[in-house]
Amino acid sequence: MKLWQKDKASLKEVEKFTVGRDQEMDMFLAPFDVQGSLAHITMLESIGLLEKNELAILSAELKNIYKRIQQGDFKVEDGVEDIHSQVELELTRKLGDVGKKIHSGRSRNDQVLVDIKLYLRHEIKEVTTEVKHFFDLLIEQSNAYKNHLVPGYTHLQLAMPSSFGLWFGAYAESLVDDIITLQAAYKIVNKNPLGSAAGYGSSFPLNRTMTTQLLGFEDLNYNVVYAQMGRGKTERIVASALSNIASTLGKLSMDACLFLNQNFGFISFPDELTTGSSIMPHKKNPDVFELIRARCNQLTALPNDIALSLANLPSGYHRDMQLLKEILFPAIQRLKECLRMAHLMLSNITVKENILADEKYKFLFSVEEVNRLVLSGVPFRDAYKKIGLDIEQGKYQPQTTVDHTHEGSIGNLNLPEINKMMSRALESFQFADAEQAVEKLID
Repeated sequence: MKLWQKDKASLKEVEKFTVGRDQEMDMFLAPFDVQGSLAHITMLESIGLLEKNELAILSAELKNIYKRIQQGDFKVEDGVEDIHSQVELELTRKLGDVGKKIHSGRSRNDQVLVDIKLYLRHEIKEVTTEVKHFFDLLIEQSNAYKNHLVPGYTHLQLAMPSSFGLWFGAYAESLVDDIITLQAAYKIVNKNPLGSAAGYGSSFPLNRTMTTQLLGFEDLNYNVVYAQMGRGKTERIVASALSNIASTLGKLSMDACLFLNQNFGFISFPDELTTGSSIMPHKKNPDVFELIRARCNQLTALPNDIALSLANLPSGYHRDMQLLKEILFPAIQRLKECLRMAHLMLSNITVKENILADEKYKFLFSVEEVNRLVLSGVPFRDAYKKIGLDIEQGKYQPQTTVDHTHEGSIGNLNLPEINKMMSRALESFQFADAEQAVEKLID
């Protein structure tokens, strides 16, 4: 079944090529397609395009379909083009001609637009929940390991003393900024395109404000041409926000791979969280972090993939946009999986104690030695030169202790302030407004 089919069917080769993976990808959209249809038919009844009894039976059957989707008892059948066609087919089978009325004043273009926006809105909330869960762990570990010192590096060379408290806390604060960019994407997503039809509006007196309220959107896309132009742009903006989270996770994973290496030996994990070698019995490989790193590198490329798919397209709908679902929808699931796996790994991390007691790390304290001389009245440039010459001539013996360095220069983790930043960022989403509207619609 095809919503656009009038008489002759497409060649099977054309049908297979144009449908592609749409049946599979549209299952991500299934519950949101029903939500959009419930709002649309409620609006149609309010403007006289449906009778009250027709609205009642259509709503009841749509809610039945929704329950089946939630229970996993729903699929797009072979020969049915997409989720929109499947839902309309089931309504028509069950209710007859009244099932065909749900498409009045609507195009498949704005139908899929609203489905995607509702789906992305839901997924942004899911990702935000996973990020907050991981953020909380990082804050907890930052506090737990604030006294565990570790070498800091620049250019991958020994630089200055740091701590695992700072290391965990750095990634926590990075996630705050990532959430802020995700919140910006959410504001773009949370606008209603329904009623724009194929991108040129409808001659029916559609009440777009009503569907905006019913679906819990913050606002609507006012210009119907721009509503259609938002297809692809919305996905790219969301992908960009997701790529920021992926970049944070990827860098953390690289650090973990280095720190687990025997030449560093800063951290360890239980055997059951690492893998071995088929011929080297001593191996404990950080495969989880390596796969997170690889997945996140792919996610970092996602905005560019979407941008290139849309390059040089004029306004209006083009079938190119169908392929965006194939790269974006699975990517969102992979990011959530990476966040969960990173949480699992860092929940079970063991950090080595007294790392900086090793003689090879004594040069980490050179800046402290310069500062000590400056505090005694020596000009900074003279102090810097003296310590540098001492190092070159093999005379350098730092007087700074590990404990003094920690207390003096790297002790302030600012965890309460980072927590406040995250709380403010999360409050700006206002997920509850959307959730309450949708719950009322499908209740």
